[in-house]
Amino acid sequence: MVAKVMGGKSVQNALKYNEQKVAKGKACCLQANLFKVDIDALSFADKLGRFVALHERNRRAKTNTLHVSLNFAIGEKLDQAMLKRIASTYMERIGFADQPYLVYEHFDAAHPHLHIVSSRIRSDGNQISIYRPGRGICETAARQLEIELGLVQAACKGKPLIEGIGPAAMQKAVYGTCETKRSIEDIVRAVTQGYKYTSLAELNAVLGHFQVMAIRGSVGSKMYENGGLIYSLIDEKGKRMGVPIKASAIYGKPTLKFLEKQFKLNKILGESHQQVLLHAIDQVLRPGTIVSVEQFKNALAKFNIAVLPQAGSEGKAFEITYIDNRTGCVFSSHDLGERYRTSAILDRLSAARDRAKSLSPIYTLDPSDHKQPTDSSPSAMNTLARTLRDLVTADDTLAGSMEGTLKIQRKRRRKRARRL
Repeated sequence: MVAKVMGGKSVQNALKYNEQKVAKGKACCLQANLFKVDIDALSFADKLGRFVALHERNRRAKTNTLHVSLNFAIGEKLDQAMLKRIASTYMERIGFADQPYLVYEHFDAAHPHLHIVSSRIRSDGNQISIYRPGRGICETAARQLEIELGLVQAACKGKPLIEGIGPAAMQKAVYGTCETKRSIEDIVRAVTQGYKYTSLAELNAVLGHFQVMAIRGSVGSKMYENGGLIYSLIDEKGKRMGVPIKASAIYGKPTLKFLEKQFKLNKILGESHQQVLLHAIDQVLRPGTIVSVEQFKNALAKFNIAVLPQAGSEGKAFEITYIDNRTGCVFSSHDLGERYRTSAILDRLSAARDRAKSLSPIYTLDPSDHKQPTDSSPSAMNTLARTLRDLVTADDTLAGSMEGTLKIQRKRRRKRARRL
């Protein structure tokens, strides 16, 4: 199970997001904690009013809303009774048992998941912290529930469980075949929340896989100078398609200001996962059988790691960006150390090619040299004959030299015997 805990400034937006899913048949309101009427009788105004009444008790608190998503493994079968138990136990463990909250079950992804909306303002007006040490509590609660209820453990799963990650949970956005705004929103929200990127280029490496791009505008433009950001659909060649969307218009507001905070946080979070990637790279290259970039990509794909060659800077042909879907981390090759820079990887591939050629004098790795001699061809027979002749000659020479050495030793022994 993967838990995503977010603080928000608008409980109305959080409610609208979930209620719109309910209206479209993509979600249902599963549980209502500490509301005065039954869940079926609750209107949108009733739900909103319950939270607003608490927020009025602490108008100084800006981030007064809690929005949690609990994500489970694809194929994990959980009935509504179990989902309610998971939600109520989780909220109790993170200190929200005495807070009003709404639990929504969503059906719009390949894996089962819940969304929970609550208030961070207690009845006495105090604000509940969800940051340090609150973040540790939230993570601990998720790990405890995995063990207690027999859920699939996120740390042991070979592929990520977070909503929207991977082709099974999210498809590429293709202009003209899907609703532009909704597609961009779903992809951006899933990627910005599910991956650990440390630059706009790394974020676009992941977004580009789903044919979406974050754009700052031209240097010197009004949008660039004001720190603006838009998201647009792109085609397979990277050309912008359709009408872009302002970052501030997407739920969660993945603006440049928000992303810059994520860059700093993700740099810290990604450090512990960097060695996992480096170990996979070494494991792939160590046998010396990988001799091309394409083979390198295919080999790492077996570890659920995507290798994306991208246009490089400083006159370089390209740089490699790695997307480790096991940990949700994105790494640029120039951040991995000298041994793992793009130039170093290409050198290691070139060295492997040279070794393979030196060990294969008859057969070549050059695809253009496709007419390889067969065992019955004259050139192959001549080569074999020369090899056998060299071996026989070497044996005769060795035998001759050994016999001469033995004669000398026998003469020396006879001379020493005569002296005695």
